[in-house]
Amino acid sequence: MSTVSVVTGANSGIGRAIAIHLAGRGHEVYGTVRDPARAGKLQSMAADAGVDVQLVTMDVADDESVRLGLAIVIDKAGRVDVLVNNAGVGSNAVVEEASSSEILEVTNVNVCGAVRCLQAVLPGMRARRSGAIVNVTSVAGRFGAIAQAPYVASKWALEGLSEELALELAPFGIRVAIIEPGVTKSAIFAKNVDVPNSTGVYDAQYERMFDFYAAGIPKATDPFQVAAVVYEAITTESPRLRYPCSWGGPEVLEGRRAMSDEEWVDLGRITDTVEYRERFKSAFGVDITPPT
Repeated sequence: MSTVSVVTGANSGIGRAIAIHLAGRGHEVYGTVRDPARAGKLQSMAADAGVDVQLVTMDVADDESVRLGLAIVIDKAGRVDVLVNNAGVGSNAVVEEASSSEILEVTNVNVCGAVRCLQAVLPGMRARRSGAIVNVTSVAGRFGAIAQAPYVASKWALEGLSEELALELAPFGIRVAIIEPGVTKSAIFAKNVDVPNSTGVYDAQYERMFDFYAAGIPKATDPFQVAAVVYEAITTESPRLRYPCSWGGPEVLEGRRAMSDEEWVDLGRITDTVEYRERFKSAFGVDITPPT
């Protein structure tokens, strides 16, 4: 009997890679997409890989859409063994310039979307006393990534919910895994280049955020490497709760763990761009100097 896996946000980037990778490992995969008409690349890549990813029209930001979409999967497949909550959106803003509406919109997708999906599949998993919930967060869910307040807030929230969820589901034999990518090849970066800059006083903070991605994108990790991490997380006999991965991810998290809160704040006090880049590299082992 094949493992039945649902991957949200399967139309591009990490989600598409996870769906194809799991299908290649013999899973019966259902990939959720908001618009099937735009899933041509997913379908062609799946065909090239010799696998099948079944499309489910679903918007994780909408209660009824999630209810109907996952009901279709359960009716067709009989169950969901693995749920990969991958669907997400990015958003740039320093905290002072982040609107409440933007924070709520991003949280609705990145946090509430995951909750909607897991609530739909957990009753069956609990009844079978087996299953896996994989929540794709971000390295930005573990440290205060500068000038990305709505995104950071949502990913920190999903990290906390995931940690709680793992404790709550342990008695039922359900595995919870948190995947924490750094910079990974994805369309999300091309869609996420605007900043509000409404006060005009945070130019340096926005520059530092863009430096990180400008340095990372040319070295960005192939999303299929993240997909392999997901497969490991749901199949290993020695499971962990967290799986940092991709360019900059493990290094930044290790560096932040080794840094005191006071040292973190001191990093923000640096006004010279070159000095900031040097201190960042010394602290985290990651060079954020943009390519020339």
